[in-house]
Amino acid sequence: MKVVCFDLDDTLYKEIDYLKSAYREIASYAADYCCGCSDSPIILSVKAYEAMLLAYKEGQNAFERLNAFLGINLPISQYLQIYRMHKPNIRLSESAVSALNSLKTSECIIGLITDGRSVQQRNKMEALGLNRWIMDENLVISEEFGSEKPTSANYEYFMKRYPKSDEFMYVGDNLKKDFIAPNALGWQTVCLKDDGRNIHKQDFTSVSTKAMPKMIIEDLNRWFSKNDYLMEIK
Repeated sequence: MKVVCFDLDDTLYKEIDYLKSAYREIASYAADYCCGCSDSPIILSVKAYEAMLLAYKEGQNAFERLNAFLGINLPISQYLQIYRMHKPNIRLSESAVSALNSLKTSECIIGLITDGRSVQQRNKMEALGLNRWIMDENLVISEEFGSEKPTSANYEYFMKRYPKSDEFMYVGDNLKKDFIAPNALGWQTVCLKDDGRNIHKQDFTSVSTKAMPKMIIEDLNRWFSKNDYLMEIK
């Protein structure tokens, strides 16, 4: 029996898509507070969203830019609440769907180890439909679990739950925290290479040996197609 655990953000889907979904929700909310604006609420919300996205790309505070653009002064805390609590419009990549299907067909245990707030991460998982492949008892969400990566306990949970497993693997993208603990525990570690859209950029030249993944891949489906997976991780 093999256990394959995934990171969530920028591994199974692109986190930038979550950011864009939240920005649209926030822009629509804030546009209703603009007094004396000549544009319709729909057009205004689109323009406000574009202003936020530009601020993000420029490395500026998107929420402050939003207030300035609309001439309002809503608390940043309100925007953060929407960002964290909204129901996102996101979806799994086709590659991720194919990989998860291949693993399920191969009768592998599929788990998720992710950092973040419980409601926020669970809203993402619901939007992505991950319950088709991952049982609730195979989820480790940092806020619920009580510790974040790279704490070993987040990974040891699966070793204790599946003591008869002959293989543990973690698939992630964050070089700063994803692979330190599983490397130390003897897991296979696989890094999905950034395709240029990741929130947290990758720099393999500055990674310590303990944090370096054992394998780097460019496509989940190509790696986890049934035959390749069974051969490669032995």
